[in-house]
Amino acid sequence: TYLHSEGIMAGELKHGPLALVDEHMPIVMVITKDPVHTKCMNALQQIHARGSQPIVIRTKGDTEVEPFSWRTVDIPPIIDCLQGILTIIPLQLLSFHIAVRKGCDVDCPRNLAKS
Repeated sequence: TYLHSEGIMAGELKHGPLALVDEHMPIVMVITKDPVHTKCMNALQQIHARGSQPIVIRTKGDTEVEPFSWRTVDIPPIIDCLQGILTIIPLQLLSFHIAVRKGCDVDCPRNLAKS
C-alpha cells in the first residue's frame, strides 16, 4: 500500500496542519538560506515545540536548524532558481529507500498507466 504524504508551505502550516503534529508524525522539511528562511525556521520551531523531531534538508553550514532537528541532510549553497533540483534528490532517495524497506516494487508502481 501507499504511504500518504503531502507538501505544505511553511507559511500555511498554521492554517490547520500544525494541529496534526505530534511526536509520532514523521516530518521532512526543506530549509535553505533563501528569502523565506525566517518563515521556515518559525515553522520548524513550532513543529519542534509539539514534540516532533523532523529531518531537515538544509544549506550546508546552516547551524540554526540543528537544535530543532533529529537529523539533517546538507546541500551545497546555490542560487535560488536551482535549489529545487538539489533538494529533490534527497527526497527522492528517501522515498526510494522507504519503498524498498516496505517491500514495494519500485520499478512497477501500482495503477501505473503505460501508453
